[in-house]
Amino acid sequence: MARVLLVEDDHDIAEPLAQALQREGYDVVTAGDGEVALSALVDAPPDLLILDIGLPGIDGLQVCRRVRELRPLVPILMLTARDGELETIAGLDAGADDYVAKPFGLSVLLARVRAMLRRGAPAELTAADVRVDESSRRAWRGERELDLSPKEFDLLALLVREAGNAVARERIMDEVWDVNWFGSTKTLDMHMSWLRRKLGEPPLISTVRRIGFRFER
Repeated sequence: MARVLLVEDDHDIAEPLAQALQREGYDVVTAGDGEVALSALVDAPPDLLILDIGLPGIDGLQVCRRVRELRPLVPILMLTARDGELETIAGLDAGADDYVAKPFGLSVLLARVRAMLRRGAPAELTAADVRVDESSRRAWRGERELDLSPKEFDLLALLVREAGNAVARERIMDEVWDVNWFGSTKTLDMHMSWLRRKLGEPPLISTVRRIGFRFER
């Protein structure tokens, strides 16, 4: 379970965002100011830091610079003002890896979180007798290499990464297709059917009624 440190002093933003991250399966720690954030970072380094730029006391830019000194490999997602172009530039210069401007769409922010965590994940994923090498975009079942289309590969990688967990259809559409996809989700069912056929027997992908799909360990 990935650990996310959320640093946001606005309770109306922090509480629903923390709940959304927890629903996604993340272990979430919250902090309302820079000093608490730095203490939490030292005590238990997170896999991802979501950092508001406008914090009381030690501001987000100072926190970002300090984090880069203490934990240079921790990915940082900065939250900036809607029209804060200078804030955005300053945040990236301070060491942030990406940014989301307020007010933000929750699905967009969660997609950014997943993408940033994937970058720091191991290149090879395994579950059951399936291996997925994300760096070379190759996959195997046992010793047999699978001939997958780009979308089939992305679908398999997501399910193997979440092996044992039910993955919602909405999340699959957001992550494998696009957060702005407005087409029919029947395309997911078609690709799932093709992927199952290519994986062969015994079946590894179960349908979770009214939710989505689960890759069996």
